[in-house]
Amino acid sequence: MMDLDLTSKTDHVPVLIGPIIENISPVTGVWVDATFGAGGYTRALLDAGAEFVFAIDRDPNVFSLAKEWLHHYPDRIEFVNDVFSNLEKYVDDVNGVVFDLGVSSMQLDQATRGFSFLKEGPLDMRMSQTGPTAADLVNSASEKMLSNILYFFGEERASRRIAKAIVARRDQEPFGTTTDLAKIIESVLPRSKPGQSHPATRSFQALRIAVNKEYEELFNGLFSAEKVLSADGCLVVVTFHSIEDRIVKRFIQARSGKLYSTSRYLPDTDALPIQFSKVTQKAIKPSTSEISINTRARSAKLRIAKRTNIKPGKNLTLEELSVPIVGKN
Repeated sequence: MMDLDLTSKTDHVPVLIGPIIENISPVTGVWVDATFGAGGYTRALLDAGAEFVFAIDRDPNVFSLAKEWLHHYPDRIEFVNDVFSNLEKYVDDVNGVVFDLGVSSMQLDQATRGFSFLKEGPLDMRMSQTGPTAADLVNSASEKMLSNILYFFGEERASRRIAKAIVARRDQEPFGTTTDLAKIIESVLPRSKPGQSHPATRSFQALRIAVNKEYEELFNGLFSAEKVLSADGCLVVVTFHSIEDRIVKRFIQARSGKLYSTSRYLPDTDALPIQFSKVTQKAIKPSTSEISINTRARSAKLRIAKRTNIKPGKNLTLEELSVPIVGKN
């Protein structure tokens, strides 16, 4: 396997970048970094041979971070401040699209963004910094809605207990800060044992996903990528939890004619045009050496597929791929 220098002292180490470059080489033409963040994947693509990268991110603050190194790649990057589901507006006929999903470490490190339960800050969690906040959701959603969000988006088994505690507390005083919410969650769950994640981890993940509509955005983004990729173009997706990976896995299965499902909503697999061929037959996980250098990588999974020359087919729905859907209140 290609051995990239993962020990270089940069602010952001791209997760699974070694296996990515190994499986997409030779890297040529125009690429899309659909989740620019700190720019690690953009730089890796350009260093590997990409001629140009469209760097997309919904967070307007991230692009200023590129000022220190942008001069190394003159006229080879274009920044786009938008959600990646809209990438069809900006590109067409590209050689590859890369998604690095989830919240970035730099967003977690900023207490004012409200993503982390470990730092006191406003209960915000908005990646784009527009629209309703996590506080708006926590303080207004019904108990059933909150329970469903926690269960389906965070896979939290104690979702009903936590939702009940949230509603009881907000009736007395609305939630405003991250630590305030974290304390309520902790109060109704067993104390975590050494080595276990914080009791609020799953709940904060679920709320972040709901606030940013991440599953819907990912799903639509995959179909947008399908439409803009040229023949033999690569779809590269790094996920960080099971439901994200399930969406990507089942999307690639459906679009490569290998989705075997008894769902009454899904058309027969033979009736679906073959949009992709698998490059990675199963998810690639990080090596122990990468995890030791970058702990964020420990839950990551990588899937890669290559675009066929068949025209884009009809979009499916989350329900057709048996992905959890949380309705309105």
